[in-house]
Amino acid sequence: MTVSNICILGTIAVYLVGMLIIGFRCARKNESSADFYLGGRKLGPLVTAMSAEASDMSSYLLMGLPGLAYLSGVADVGWTAIGLAVGTYLNWLFTALRLRRYTQETGSFTIPQFFSRRFRDDKNILAVLAAVIIIIFFIPYTASGFAACGKLFSSLFGMNYMTAMIISAVVIVAYTTAGGFAASATDFVQSIIMTVAIVFVLVFSTISAGGIDAVVENAKALPGYLSLTASYIEDTGKSEPYNLLHIITTLSWGLGYFGMPHILLRFMAIEDEKKLKLSRRVASVWVVIAMAMAVLIGIVGRALSNTGLVDQLHGNDTETIIVRVAHLLSTYGAFPAIMAGLILAGILASTMSTADSQLLAAASSVSENILREAFHLKISEKKSMLAARLTVIGIAILGIIIARNPDSSVFGIVSFAWAGFGAAFGPLVICSLFWKRTTLPGAIAGMVSGGAMVFIWKYLIKPIGGVFGIYELLPAFLVGLVLMVIVSLCTKAPSKEITDEFDRVKAMGKAK
Repeated sequence: MTVSNICILGTIAVYLVGMLIIGFRCARKNESSADFYLGGRKLGPLVTAMSAEASDMSSYLLMGLPGLAYLSGVADVGWTAIGLAVGTYLNWLFTALRLRRYTQETGSFTIPQFFSRRFRDDKNILAVLAAVIIIIFFIPYTASGFAACGKLFSSLFGMNYMTAMIISAVVIVAYTTAGGFAASATDFVQSIIMTVAIVFVLVFSTISAGGIDAVVENAKALPGYLSLTASYIEDTGKSEPYNLLHIITTLSWGLGYFGMPHILLRFMAIEDEKKLKLSRRVASVWVVIAMAMAVLIGIVGRALSNTGLVDQLHGNDTETIIVRVAHLLSTYGAFPAIMAGLILAGILASTMSTADSQLLAAASSVSENILREAFHLKISEKKSMLAARLTVIGIAILGIIIARNPDSSVFGIVSFAWAGFGAAFGPLVICSLFWKRTTLPGAIAGMVSGGAMVFIWKYLIKPIGGVFGIYELLPAFLVGLVLMVIVSLCTKAPSKEITDEFDRVKAMGKAK
């Protein structure tokens, strides 16, 4: 093993050990399920903001977005990033405060639990359905993170893909099962590492490619590469028009935020709701800067490949461009190798910060919403937390099985899971918080139809092509929203108890 490889592995090892220490130290603070799932609602504004965005910006930030930009230019990834930036801001602006108040009022500490208590679902039908949807879509989402880790180590060290993926999964599961939601502390640290990695990679790769002018000239030589209305097609070397319909559906990525359980939990967990404004500003600014730099890394990486310093990449291999840059950096000596290790730790940070949040949300769905509320099992707090930890392990195993194919696309897996949560939960979260007339049957109809339409559109309608070949989130979101409204209007209005609670939550803002 070379000196550079030893330095890289040493840096990554220090990072992983640090995350485990934080996780196990936080475990001592977990005395109840509320502590394990929401950290006792004691998160500060900066930790709330950065843990939310770290859990959001999974491996697609450092692998998916740069890979897509490298492959086809600005259009696809540009409109996606714009949609995500707008969605981030609007979610913090409209959802965060109302959800924090509503879950406090109903005593809810999981999203499915909030749905059931919001609509007085005594049979917990809504909670169970929500829990099942969370499990269905979090398994592939978690798998995408494991796949990213496998690609990272296999492409850098020639390590066996499955071995690398399993080791990464074990570390993620270890500190998630130990620290629970207190792992938000690790997310905060990971967001800092991610930021340092993005900045360093962008600066180093730009210099190595010959400077900004050389990068721009290389991009201009590729038809449609820098255009927001056309995509570069690598197979033909030509550009393809990016029409208005595709722009709108790509922007719809932003709708997904309203239905992301692992992000919504951060809104519920902040200690002081007055500090949400600061959290919103920090989160929104960081997201814009981070995604812009991720896109630029892909563009610069394309120019770097033309210099011969980095191999020409094709297909899903483009998602490893940042790994190739790190490897190039490591060849310049011991200190650069340590910095390369930090970059790779940044990739792990982006992956792990999302995976731990997803595993935690799925665990809470099983232990609280299915075992306790649906099956009415009277289990102690310790047994509930044990069930949650076993759920984390079980989902991780299924995620490993799904991610066993080294040719799988991180961006592709994430986009499907993102659509699933956005369409199933997004309309329901919005209507629950802002439309008093929403009914339990309407909520069920909207959630089930939105989630189902994601599968129907992607596997039955989208293959038709043409105008139907659009991202499944937008049509599925609209179907869920429309059905929720229609069924709510056609069923009995909510009880006075429900509407009075809605009015109390709404009035909290006026009272302050």
